[in-house]
Amino acid sequence: MERQSHLSAARDGTRLHWSSAGTGAPTVLLTDGVGCAGYIWRFLRPELARRHRVIHWNYRGHGESEAPADPARVSIADCVDDLFVVLDAAAERKVVIVGHSMGVQVALEAHRLAPDRVAGLILVCGAPGRALDAVHDVPFAAAALPYAQAAVARFPGLSRLLFRSMVPTELALKLALTFEVNEKLVAREDLVRYLGDLADVDPTLFVKLLGSAALSDSTDHLPSVGVPTLIIAGEQDEFTPMWLSVKMHAAIPASELLVLPGGSHVGPLEHPELCALRVEKFFTDHFRGAVPEEAVP
Repeated sequence: MERQSHLSAARDGTRLHWSSAGTGAPTVLLTDGVGCAGYIWRFLRPELARRHRVIHWNYRGHGESEAPADPARVSIADCVDDLFVVLDAAAERKVVIVGHSMGVQVALEAHRLAPDRVAGLILVCGAPGRALDAVHDVPFAAAALPYAQAAVARFPGLSRLLFRSMVPTELALKLALTFEVNEKLVAREDLVRYLGDLADVDPTLFVKLLGSAALSDSTDHLPSVGVPTLIIAGEQDEFTPMWLSVKMHAAIPASELLVLPGGSHVGPLEHPELCALRVEKFFTDHFRGAVPEEAVP
């Protein structure tokens, strides 16, 4: 299906890249995790575009979006502001936001700020806040982040060189296959591409945005989420453990939960058919009037 690409100016002048494919209501907005540029939606995006208008966008400094014109504007709040810039540019008043990883926080904060613009939420392999506190169920990542931020700030050039040369290596791939993903479910070439997108992000921007995700917390907003919500969790997710999704499910009224068997943090790449079927059922159950009858199974 043909995809149309666009660049739209954020409030500080940063040009944000977004693309659109497909037609049909409700419109779906795909929102990535930190360091990602859309590859997580490789399988889900074309399936959704068969029945819906699907918009995908890149955070500032990610994918085809420009580096931030204002280097200080790198936070969850800035991502939410950029999200609404993209929606306005796409002439979309109300959408279903599908967020992966940090995109879950962005989606929840977008709903907090403008609930009238969010028709529904699909929260995939993420946490409602303080994203580093539960990594591998130990506090190491959150404790180590300030040191990483200090090192990157002191040696930005060296950090950039190391980041781009080490992330897409065979060693990094083997470590990810061993500790972070289910090597029996994910294709090696998919993980290579996923890591490649991460390697393209400037480490200074990466640690700033990660630092914001580590502090931002939407947990208090969960009981106020009054739109249809589907939560998707990886049974073996070590980055955002499944219990975080279970707690979100308990806190968000009438939410639904799908657990991907053996799934990790890249669950949509490991269980593409299950994700696509469950997501479309979610649309059919909650937005039947907005979906053309011939598209409803």
